[in-house]
Amino acid sequence: MDTPETTQGLYFWSRRLPATAISIVFMILVAISIVSIYWFQSIQNKAYEISQANIVSENLTQSIAQQATDTFDEANIILDELIERVSNDHFLTNIEAAQKLLTKRVFTTEQLHGLFFYDKHGRWLLSSFETTPDAANNSDRDYFIFHANNVTLTPRIGRAIISRTTGEWIIPFTRRVNDGDGQFKGVVLATIKMTYFDQFFSKFSIDDNGAIFLALNDGTIIARRPFTENLIGTSLAKSEIFSIYLPLSPADTVMIKSIIDGVDRLFGYRLLQKYPLVVAAANSKDAILNSWRIGTAKMGAMIGTVLLVNTFVGFLLIKQVRHGARIETDLTKSQATLEKLVLQDPLTGLANRRHMEKSLQLEWLRATRNTSPLSLIMLDIDFFKSYNDHYGHIAGDQCITTVGQTAARLIRRPSDLAVRYGGEEFALLLPDTDSTGAYIIAEKIRCGVMDLAIPHQENPAGVVTVSLGVHTCIPDSVDYQLLLAKADSALYSAKRTGRNRTAHT
Repeated sequence: MDTPETTQGLYFWSRRLPATAISIVFMILVAISIVSIYWFQSIQNKAYEISQANIVSENLTQSIAQQATDTFDEANIILDELIERVSNDHFLTNIEAAQKLLTKRVFTTEQLHGLFFYDKHGRWLLSSFETTPDAANNSDRDYFIFHANNVTLTPRIGRAIISRTTGEWIIPFTRRVNDGDGQFKGVVLATIKMTYFDQFFSKFSIDDNGAIFLALNDGTIIARRPFTENLIGTSLAKSEIFSIYLPLSPADTVMIKSIIDGVDRLFGYRLLQKYPLVVAAANSKDAILNSWRIGTAKMGAMIGTVLLVNTFVGFLLIKQVRHGARIETDLTKSQATLEKLVLQDPLTGLANRRHMEKSLQLEWLRATRNTSPLSLIMLDIDFFKSYNDHYGHIAGDQCITTVGQTAARLIRRPSDLAVRYGGEEFALLLPDTDSTGAYIIAEKIRCGVMDLAIPHQENPAGVVTVSLGVHTCIPDSVDYQLLLAKADSALYSAKRTGRNRTAHT
């Protein structure tokens, strides 16, 4: 407890304290405040730069993974055709015509370097090249040895090699061929140009110390940007991506030091679903934080100058920084809320109709470009008005949410999109899915909703059921609305013919 003498002494001391000292104390307090704000903003900006880089790496990796999948899918379709043809001995009676067919396939497929068929002894029977080396035999290649000793008919992606025909770097994509008795008949080979991946990788913007690579799932590099010949075939099995992170997650972004050159990079990596391949894309940590460092240095110089020139200006600057931070936070929150309102259905958490229309336009263009199937499922809850009237709107909203989340759970690919189209109606956009696959998914959803056993007295089935309409097409026009109309027509056909069923056109 302060005594009267103590209080009087403090008052006397404050009265005698020079104005200069008070000003210095005040300037120190202001300086501490400004430096604290500067430090906090710097940390926030650094975290923001890294988070944005994470998003860029994730999107970049997803694009590369999709392109790699599409590239090998197209080659696999061609090998399917070749296997079917060489299984017919009549096809091999006219070698000249067969080779012209292979040459045509290579000419019309950008990524292909060559097509080949070797008999069970490794001898060249067919090649897309006009000339064949004398006594050509590929029985020493590791892919030939693998297929000769393994009965699997699945495709195999091999280590990158140099073509004996052209001297170019290629990636072998092979499949085993059996005769009519199921015995080994030979190997079909599609060679993928490494330059194809080089050209594709070059379309993406990475810094001078960045890197993109395509590797087998055992860590063997088969394509890389920047291309360095002595790194092709190098194993990354002991790298952190393959030894630590891939076993935990098939896709992620991680900041690690490269075992190849020791550069710290933010890697986005992804294990392909259909093929034993891993893609990764990275920008260097220095490049990611370069603008942050420059901005931080400039801000520090400005603050130092302001503090030296005028304490009052420093005080105003602090207020302005705080005001700017509040504005930035408010804008970020508003933008996040707006994006959620624009692209997400607030009830179910699924994409909304606007989101679907944007995605449908993009997938339509991609399917048109790649001549790939695009499927759409339209789904409607049967007798939903009766359900709402009987159980109330709160139960109705819960029913809509449960059905929507069940449908979303039963489509698993990242490219698939579940949408609340309106009211009790949903849509599911399925790129690269044929009619059979779309119908199977629709039936899984229909059965999955029935398995929920949500009571519905007004439904003859006694539980909530759904009707579904499916339409699949390979786009050949700019009118993507046609897909919507056809799927909607199939939906109404399912409803007219008794509900709780799937109809497709």
